[in-house]
Amino acid sequence: MDTTTLAAFLAVDLLLVFTPGADWAFAISAGLRDRSVVPAVAGLIAGHAAYALLAVAGLAVIVARSPAVLTALTIAGAGYLLWLGWSVLRAPATATGAGEHMGASRTQVLLKGAGISGLNPKALLLYFSLFPQFLRPATGWPVAAQTGLLSAVHLTACAVVYLTVGVLARTVLRTRPSAAHAVTRVSGAMMIAVGGFLLVERLAV
Repeated sequence: MDTTTLAAFLAVDLLLVFTPGADWAFAISAGLRDRSVVPAVAGLIAGHAAYALLAVAGLAVIVARSPAVLTALTIAGAGYLLWLGWSVLRAPATATGAGEHMGASRTQVLLKGAGISGLNPKALLLYFSLFPQFLRPATGWPVAAQTGLLSAVHLTACAVVYLTVGVLARTVLRTRPSAAHAVTRVSGAMMIAVGGFLLVERLAV
């Protein structure tokens, strides 16, 4: 796979990763609630990595073509986002009270992050619809190897962007309790909006 193809993929992928969504909302919430954003981001990346493994194995195509499986995945993901968004709205974090939520272990935070990205069918469809455009079987590279390389680029982009978002949320809003409160509420509302959109979109099909 040549560098031109990789650069083109990275440009498109970054455009998608920089689009705020449920992953951003969770990273911002973790930045305000937890001492470290690493467990939250690691969880988000774990969810994307699961889809990467499916894509490399070729199962993403099968799942994406199965209406029943995709519908079940969408409903589960939408329900999880609605529940998590409502939980955030009920107990919004503040910059001065971030440490109060350390009752949640790193493992629990990581699993929440994995649930958010892993139950989001948009991530699966990203692999299914975007990746094939950049695969070049004629180059001699096995398709699985090319998919693995593109997945590594995508996971790296996600890690860098989500860590940056979480750290900025923590450092910039640390001395602005009212702004932190508002941003957390917006994050919760974003999760609910994304979950509602996914639910309506799937049930309308």
